[in-house]
Amino acid sequence: MKLMQFSYKATLASALVILVGCSLSPTGRKQFAVLPDSQMDQMGVQSFTEMKKETPASSNAKLRKEVQCVADTIIAVLPDKYRNQDWEIVLFDDEQVNAFALPGYKVGVYTGLLKVAENQSQLAAVVGHELAHVIARHGNERVSTQLATSQALALGYQLSGEESPEKIAIFQALGIGAQIGIILPFSRSHESEADLLGLEYMAKAGFDPQESVQLWRNMSEGGNSKTPELLSTHPSHSTRIEDLQSNMQPNFAVYNALVAQNKQSQCY
Repeated sequence: MKLMQFSYKATLASALVILVGCSLSPTGRKQFAVLPDSQMDQMGVQSFTEMKKETPASSNAKLRKEVQCVADTIIAVLPDKYRNQDWEIVLFDDEQVNAFALPGYKVGVYTGLLKVAENQSQLAAVVGHELAHVIARHGNERVSTQLATSQALALGYQLSGEESPEKIAIFQALGIGAQIGIILPFSRSHESEADLLGLEYMAKAGFDPQESVQLWRNMSEGGNSKTPELLSTHPSHSTRIEDLQSNMQPNFAVYNALVAQNKQSQCY
């Protein structure tokens, strides 16, 4: 009887959560996002403010100008809803080869990335990818998924009977299963979606989309991660390259049309 009660309540709770959080990403993918975007934006702005206190911005005016130019050029081709937001792009003085995005229209690029992104189009692939994370509300999805997973496990723990070593072991295993089966693959889907949206954005802005593939080849040559893709929050470099190549033709056609009109981007 207790098991049936637990199953019914857990199923009902799951159904209600899914109903509340149903929406679509820019690619038409179903999303699970239950937090108000205004709250996520506030959290993102606060986090970005703290990061700026902890990590100095680059003092290299030339590099800052180049990064800002690439970002501004891509933002200019976004739909009005996103183009007219108060985007903030900061080049941080840090040797890690990375960039990030936060809700609230905040994007950070580390100077170490510029040693791998060898030209404006390769940088545009990264910036477009990070802008896509914000536009597609991936931050909201990640927080919502983690919140729902932790709450579901807590509810199940409370409804599943008396405390016992067996119960503790089962729910510890469920926690691991939720991490591998839900949260990590969901993050990989975000990364793949941001890659393809970023490819579209950079091509529309006049950056050579083919350079996105070369960027990940550069990353692959310099990378030393041995984490299996199944247990990683990011797709493997080879997977990203294959996905980009599979979606290259229509985006390259858009770029070529701009080249024919001499409208390709010229940030540096």
